[in-house]
Amino acid sequence: MAVAGTAGHGPLAGVRVVELAGIGPGPFAAMLLADLGADVVRVDRPGGGGLAIRPEYDVTNRNKRSVVVDLKSADGPDHVLDLVERADILIEGYRPGVAERLGVGPGTCHARNPKLVYGRMTGWGQEGPLAQRAGHDIAYIALTGTLGMIGEPDEPPAVPANLLGDYAGGSLYLVVGVLAALHHARATGAGQVVDAAIVDGTAHLAAMIHGMLAAGGWQDRRGANLLDGGCPYYGTYETADGRYMAVGALERQFYEEFVHLLGIGDLAAAHKDVSRWGELREAVAARFRTRTRDEWTAVFEGSDACVAPVLSLREAPHHPHLAARGTFTDHGGITQPAPAPRFSATHTSVRGGPAQPGADTAEVARDWDVPGLMKDRTKGSSE
Repeated sequence: MAVAGTAGHGPLAGVRVVELAGIGPGPFAAMLLADLGADVVRVDRPGGGGLAIRPEYDVTNRNKRSVVVDLKSADGPDHVLDLVERADILIEGYRPGVAERLGVGPGTCHARNPKLVYGRMTGWGQEGPLAQRAGHDIAYIALTGTLGMIGEPDEPPAVPANLLGDYAGGSLYLVVGVLAALHHARATGAGQVVDAAIVDGTAHLAAMIHGMLAAGGWQDRRGANLLDGGCPYYGTYETADGRYMAVGALERQFYEEFVHLLGIGDLAAAHKDVSRWGELREAVAARFRTRTRDEWTAVFEGSDACVAPVLSLREAPHHPHLAARGTFTDHGGITQPAPAPRFSATHTSVRGGPAQPGADTAEVARDWDVPGLMKDRTKGSSE
């Protein structure tokens, strides 16, 4: 496993980002920008944000610096605007209208810095009937149709943690949006607002599926399709020790290698015969139950059968391939995913652990030339 802290600044070195502290997709998006080398200053509120994790373990705040500003105080908005004046990007995840009420909305910020890219991260978006409603990942992906695609046909939809909505449909689309807008701002001198809504991003992720649905190649129900577990050679199977193997032998040549190594070569002809999928699934399941996960891993090792063991979070960093690539890294005693993707010239790294609220106020005040920040260090708030 790689050890974090090697030299490298990333392709976004020199880009300044102000992150108005929140939870979920906003912090993850800011972490990704920080991993890529941006100087991310997180504006924490006095007393913290209420996330049920101690700040020293919140990996989504790595590679950042933190200042504490009370936006409800008389001079709080001015301190943020001083940072905004020197920033390239701002990220906030409030409900629509809250930033405006706090005095740091897009209009006020652009008056101070016309080139600013103002990134807004919400579940429902800045407008629409649900824009002011509370919500979380599971509700957002439920309305887009994506949650309803996941799971067994005779069971409730399976919950994919908060990876699909918060991070894939939310954070990653916000990052794409602010970087595209930054490119535009540097070319034209004009900043803009990026409205990244989890409902929009998650719906967008299913673009291919909607095309298949329109073409009649996808049934609008769970467990009946090529990629949703309906296909017997694209899914997971329990092994003798109660663990699981993942199978993705879609193409003919991979499928033939899969059934050969599994020991059911006589069922090779069932590949495209949907009427035999039930028979094939039962045979595959019965075979996998005859050996342990590690025994089956050894059977498929080095093959193109597209089979892999289902590992736990603690097991994954020790897999030989992931260890060889340094996919995970250690920093401050925390095993965590290394920055991704990778760059041939502007290398990235974990340069610092999770930013502790307010710990970097003096340093940021100096580096960003905003001495007024020091005046707000010890103020409290009833947020």
